[in-house]
Amino acid sequence: MTLFFSSIFSSLLILLVTLRTSAYFLQSTTNTTRLPRQLSVDYYAKTCPQLELLVSSVTAQLFKEAPVSGPATIRLFFHDCFVQGCDGSILISTRPGSNDLAERDAEDNKDLGEEAFDSIKMAKALVESKCPGVVSCADILAIAARDFVHLAGGPYYPVKKGRWDGRTSMASMVHSNLPQANSTIDELLKLFASKGLTLDDLVVLSGAHTIGFSHCKHFLNRLYDYQGLKKPNPAIDPRLLKALKMSCPKSGGNADVVAPFDVTTPFSFDNAYYSNLEAKLGLLSSDQGLFLDPRTRPLVQALAKDKQKFFQAFAAAMEKMGYIGVKSGGKHGERRKDCSFHP
Repeated sequence: MTLFFSSIFSSLLILLVTLRTSAYFLQSTTNTTRLPRQLSVDYYAKTCPQLELLVSSVTAQLFKEAPVSGPATIRLFFHDCFVQGCDGSILISTRPGSNDLAERDAEDNKDLGEEAFDSIKMAKALVESKCPGVVSCADILAIAARDFVHLAGGPYYPVKKGRWDGRTSMASMVHSNLPQANSTIDELLKLFASKGLTLDDLVVLSGAHTIGFSHCKHFLNRLYDYQGLKKPNPAIDPRLLKALKMSCPKSGGNADVVAPFDVTTPFSFDNAYYSNLEAKLGLLSSDQGLFLDPRTRPLVQALAKDKQKFFQAFAAAMEKMGYIGVKSGGKHGERRKDCSFHP
């Protein structure tokens, strides 16, 4: 056991470096719900039959060249769906000179990796070259997120398509619609319920933290001033606490430092995230809270024991999240040729 933890924390110290990486905080959904009629796996069968191959050619390339594109794009999908629904509005850039900031420029989205936006931009450009004006940015984002889950070792699941792109993107709508790193379980359950999501959805989709990184600012209070008591959070393993403090000083010098959500297998999409919570190795307060709360602990324990159970539940949860706030054509939706620009 001593050698096991020594290996973990040696690896953690190596990983805690100044990377140009995105914090990867998310959360979300599972279980069944009524599906929007317009979504189907073969939605583009006639208009762009090669769509999945086109997107996968980009995601496969980026996964090799810039692995951070994976967790960054998955996180981007979460942030899109939770604010105004899965409509690609997170991709719209703020108009030059405008005082009305778009979603991507909200404070809560500033840590979103540029690699994620680049991956969608590249995939969209390739798709437009073969199927101009046909495929929405929202659908490309949903497909790319699935691809990156699978490339990292996670489940492959069919993506139902037919989303249209939203016409509005407002930074003012972001904060209240996203989970926070220090959210309580009660706060998370309330937020998820407002999206039509359940307690199971919360636990299962939090498992996306099996890959990716978070900036120090999202867990600094756990290291030095938990709940304003000027002490560390007692729910952190002492060896993890020591490793995190070495790379995340109380003030200054940590703006670009990141730590892996999963300190045991940070680059593999598996169920180790849940085992880590059992061992007090959760990075964020909201992560560790899933094991501490008696309402969510049983599912954490079940998923820690059964990777296939997690994979099946995660695939269903991602599909369910992908139905949030789906737009159709008309005044509410469009198909943008440039994902960053609303005409």
